[in-house]
Amino acid sequence: MLASRTYRISFVLLALALLCALLLNISSGSVSIPFLDVVSLLWGKTPEIVSWEYIVWEYRVPKAFTSILVGAGLSLSGLLMQTLFRNPLAGPFVLGISSGASLGAALLLMGTSLLAGYTAFGFLSDVSLAIAASVGSFLVLLVVMIVAQRAKDTMALLIIGLMFGSITSAIVSVLAYFSSAENLQRFIFWSFGSVGNLSMNQLLLLGGIVLLGVLLSISSIKSLNAFLLGEHYAQSLGVSLNKSRLIIIIATGLLAGGITAFAGPIAFVGLAVPHLTRQIFDTMEHKVLIPAVMLYGAILMLLCDTLAQLPNSASVLPINAITSLVGAPVVIWLLVRKRKMMF
Repeated sequence: MLASRTYRISFVLLALALLCALLLNISSGSVSIPFLDVVSLLWGKTPEIVSWEYIVWEYRVPKAFTSILVGAGLSLSGLLMQTLFRNPLAGPFVLGISSGASLGAALLLMGTSLLAGYTAFGFLSDVSLAIAASVGSFLVLLVVMIVAQRAKDTMALLIIGLMFGSITSAIVSVLAYFSSAENLQRFIFWSFGSVGNLSMNQLLLLGGIVLLGVLLSISSIKSLNAFLLGEHYAQSLGVSLNKSRLIIIIATGLLAGGITAFAGPIAFVGLAVPHLTRQIFDTMEHKVLIPAVMLYGAILMLLCDTLAQLPNSASVLPINAITSLVGAPVVIWLLVRKRKMMF
């Protein structure tokens, strides 16, 4: 009872922190808008300056909700991988799914010079980039799913996933070597990651993908708890190893692949947030961990995106750099302070 009450209080505090981070994020940007004016504008009141309404509703609000989806989805996919492989260094990228998305983007951005007139017809856009990255991640996910049916254990699957990641990275490197400077620069900018380029339709599509991944994860709570104690123990509890692994891989593929397709490869969040969550929520119960990591991930991404905004400047720092520079020292400090590993 005491633990349950403590968890409820923690979730209420996290929800309040998420609300504060959301308001802070929407209030930050190249155009200075007073915080109280932002709150009143969100409440439905007409602002003093008409352009503020457009800036907030058409750019800042979609960007903030993209940050929430990206942080929550990557954090959950990291939790799934760390539990499945019982490895604290596992993250959403270990199966090569995100590398597949990068390969799809690289083929579009750096391989277009091989296709005469491809860019001349205007196919090179944010939508086509998201589609190319989605196709790349889906193809790698499909191959991993086929291999997962034949792999004898999760460690073999982990190694195979890492090999797929190496293969796709090698292909990207070859494309980069033969690419023009302009196309290479486009790919580098995409690899920095961004949460501010999505239209409302793209945001809704990303939200649907993340929701599907979350639902699959929730349906696998029993399997995830059993996997923590080893595959033999999980099998003795009646868990179908192949079926459970497949569902977890599909959930991770949807979360990591979809987010990478729309926002680029964003590092650190999926690896670190599950560690941060376990340091504060002293439990291995995934009924608690799944919503907790999603809240922590959303808060972290909102804060990192806020820090990436340079005040009174149109420039925005790469979100990848901010997530690592801000988050990594915090994780190191918590792990050294508590001296407690996950498994």
